[in-house]
Amino acid sequence: MRRLLSGLTAGTLLFAAAACGSSGGSDAPNASESSGKVTTVEVGVIPILDVAPLYLGQKKGFYEQHGLKLAMTTAQGGAAIVPGVVSGQFQFGFSNMTSLMIAQTGGVPVRAVVNGVNSTGVQGKDFGAVVVRKDSPITSAKELEGKKVALNTLKNINETAVRESVRKAGGDPDKVHMVELAFDQMPAALDQGRIDAAMVVEPALATVLSQGGREIASSLVDVAENLTVAMYFTSAQYEKQHPDVVEKFREATAQSLAYADDHPDEVRQIVTTYTRIPADVLARTTFPKWPAEPNRASIEALAELGEQDGLFKKAPDLDALLP
Repeated sequence: MRRLLSGLTAGTLLFAAAACGSSGGSDAPNASESSGKVTTVEVGVIPILDVAPLYLGQKKGFYEQHGLKLAMTTAQGGAAIVPGVVSGQFQFGFSNMTSLMIAQTGGVPVRAVVNGVNSTGVQGKDFGAVVVRKDSPITSAKELEGKKVALNTLKNINETAVRESVRKAGGDPDKVHMVELAFDQMPAALDQGRIDAAMVVEPALATVLSQGGREIASSLVDVAENLTVAMYFTSAQYEKQHPDVVEKFREATAQSLAYADDHPDEVRQIVTTYTRIPADVLARTTFPKWPAEPNRASIEALAELGEQDGLFKKAPDLDALLP
């Protein structure tokens, strides 16, 4: 498991110490001390639009109503958050489904708790896309062959999505040179010509488009209809020892997801509290969908693509992984 956890943190040093072993998390319901009836839980997140419901739900008091307070720490991608949750540094984390399935099939004891974010399912109108700079000669995913394409982390859902877009366009995904780069660094890297294309999500997508960049593929849409992109998860050990806290987190997050879906203006405001996106760019962002329940069929399709691309040691056990 140590080798797998190390692999999951490729390119990210933030959680290296946690992956090698952490005290706490298994014997107590939280990494911070509880105050009265409110339990503080540590949550690993990514500084992107996807996690806005958590920040908004905390602001609206939904978590406090369920006896919780969230302490959020940001990371580059879900693959880096997995070891933090398993080691006990975090009680909950946000991760794309592919990273969770990679962990689960490798014997890492993770359990999805509640839905995180879904694709809009609409080509050209999704919150994630493969983009190129305005003067790029690339017009389709097939032309990514031989090109350098940035992903926030390798061997995650975005790699699967890019590969599927290339396949659907008639290209060979094995000929695409994929490199790792944080979402917030992609717009500048693309504009400066250090990469040929990038698989971005909001708010980085809006930033690229504001610079004149062009979308060439809605890769998350290419994977499956209304794709469940990510979920919030915990460790199997924490779920077993603190089922009450897990259930409170599930209920409060479901409430927060529903609220975010219905209040886009409040989502735009809360995003400014944890990202540096300018207001004019934020106004042009495309929102994902935040259903409370995951789309199992889409996760099954994602799992099949992951097997096809050799990301898993064995077929994921979705019954064991999903709530």
